[in-house]
Amino acid sequence: MISVSEMAVSLNTISKIRGLLNRFRRLSEYYKDCFDNQSKASRKHQENTKLARLYISHFIQVLNLAALRMEIKPAQKNYYGLQPNVHNVPDLISETALMEWGEKIIVGEMKRTSEGGIPIYNPTIAKVKVRYDIFVESNERQKNLQRLTAESLEDVTLMRPQVDELILDAWNQIEDYYKDVPDVDKRLDLCREYGIVYYYRAGEKKD
Repeated sequence: MISVSEMAVSLNTISKIRGLLNRFRRLSEYYKDCFDNQSKASRKHQENTKLARLYISHFIQVLNLAALRMEIKPAQKNYYGLQPNVHNVPDLISETALMEWGEKIIVGEMKRTSEGGIPIYNPTIAKVKVRYDIFVESNERQKNLQRLTAESLEDVTLMRPQVDELILDAWNQIEDYYKDVPDVDKRLDLCREYGIVYYYRAGEKKD
């Protein structure tokens, strides 16, 4: 066991390293937990998003067909934010668009049926709303998880300069401590005992 007097790194530096290491490890582990939670929830969120998009898209298609067959008044499509003479499904690729159009068709269907209109079936607005609500809740949860991941990563990133500074300080102390060892290989081996790793650059040959 190396005695204190024989150590290549000062006790002050070692104390700083231990304190910083514990903090850095905790932050890194917390970031990993946040990232894992976000990744796991993301798979479920993608499924919820896919189903919501499917139900909303299908409802709009059925609504458009009903208007073409004059089962509902084309002008009533305005209740849903849809143009009477346009029969395409709006772009639902983004989650923002999905949230916007989901709310529009739910409000529109409630308004039309409250005026005595025949409800759209297959899917009913109740089924659409269930899928939409699940998507909205999932979307909010995913945003919160993303926020936690981003914040925890920032905490880790902010600590890196302190970590790098201490590593460099310890590195310099170790190399300075063994600088008078004449045998280069022996000197490098002694430094390696403290965890210093030397790499040769591309094309650089070992003497």
